[in-house]
Amino acid sequence: MKERFIHESAYVDEGAEIGQGTRIWHFCHVFSSVRIKEDCTIGQNVMIGPEVEIGRGCKIQNNVSVYKGVTLEDYVFCGPSMVFTNIYNPRANINRMDQVRPTLVRKGATLGANCTIICGNTIGRWAMVGAGSVVNRDVADHELVAGNPCRRIGWVCECGGRLDDDFRCKECGKFCKRD
Repeated sequence: MKERFIHESAYVDEGAEIGQGTRIWHFCHVFSSVRIKEDCTIGQNVMIGPEVEIGRGCKIQNNVSVYKGVTLEDYVFCGPSMVFTNIYNPRANINRMDQVRPTLVRKGATLGANCTIICGNTIGRWAMVGAGSVVNRDVADHELVAGNPCRRIGWVCECGGRLDDDFRCKECGKFCKRD
């Protein structure tokens, strides 16, 4: 069984649950009510806020903040400097934490570098969000989206390869049934 690793510069608050084999790197802060499952990689300068749940095998790259209201299922990839929001219309002088809109990122989804996920949306299983995209709507299972606002540009397999019109992967040959 792989051991947990928490870099000496990281802050993991008492009460946080960290799964076996998870690695937390430099300058991270994990709040007390966080649950991180096994075999995750938490890159440098990542903040994981209160009540966040992170599934097994997730990779959160450098400079990502995962705010209250966000749930990552298993094997989610969060690219460098991508952004989650949790309040739709924030103001510095008005506390709206009672208006957190949940964001769900389903199993195997990839969120590209510097993309922004507007709160209240669901990213489907094995979906892929292109680098720099702004997601302001739900993304379907296997859907490939890009742009601002994001729009569908295709479909992807669990392996990340593009799907043809019959939803068969051009790389691995697997048929990917959309739900």
